[in-house]
Amino acid sequence: MSLVLDPAAQDLLFREARTANTFTDEPVTDEQVQAIYDLVKFGPTAFNQSPLRVVLVRSAEGRERLVQHMAEGNRPKTATAPLVAILAADNEFHEELPALLPHFPQAKDMFFSERPARESAAGLNAALQAAYFIIGVRAAGLAAGPMTGYDAAGIQKEFLDGDHTPLMVVNIGKPGEDAWFPRSPRLSYDEVIKTV
Repeated sequence: MSLVLDPAAQDLLFREARTANTFTDEPVTDEQVQAIYDLVKFGPTAFNQSPLRVVLVRSAEGRERLVQHMAEGNRPKTATAPLVAILAADNEFHEELPALLPHFPQAKDMFFSERPARESAAGLNAALQAAYFIIGVRAAGLAAGPMTGYDAAGIQKEFLDGDHTPLMVVNIGKPGEDAWFPRSPRLSYDEVIKTV
């Protein structure tokens, strides 16, 4: 086998992992979220810009505010998941670059002085971090239900500000009854990988 990661870990993170649509009522603790972050913060981003920001929605009041912005099909599972995370890109991430990239602090002004450049970089790199976050949730033995079916402007106004762009909403918890849809097909190696 070419992979050094234990096959059980491979299954946990990829082969057996699925997008959950139902959850048990077992809580997701702050300690679990801290452990997830402490793992996934090491995933690479360009210039170590680390633009992902996360809003954890725990309160009933916050959940009610969020659910009203979700697409109809996403409302029941968002209303009942033990924890919901709003993942967003910080378009002002460059303010942190002198600390995050101490060997090249001039990158802040050299590459990211203009808002369009920051928004483009933040969107791409926060999306990378969102993928790491989902894998981290799986590594914690939890299921993730990432969704992009929502009113982005509404979520931004309700939970964020003009400097943060919502990327996805992720329901998190232990999978409940009938949590999974059937596994959808994947493209083959030859359909994806080309050598030149």
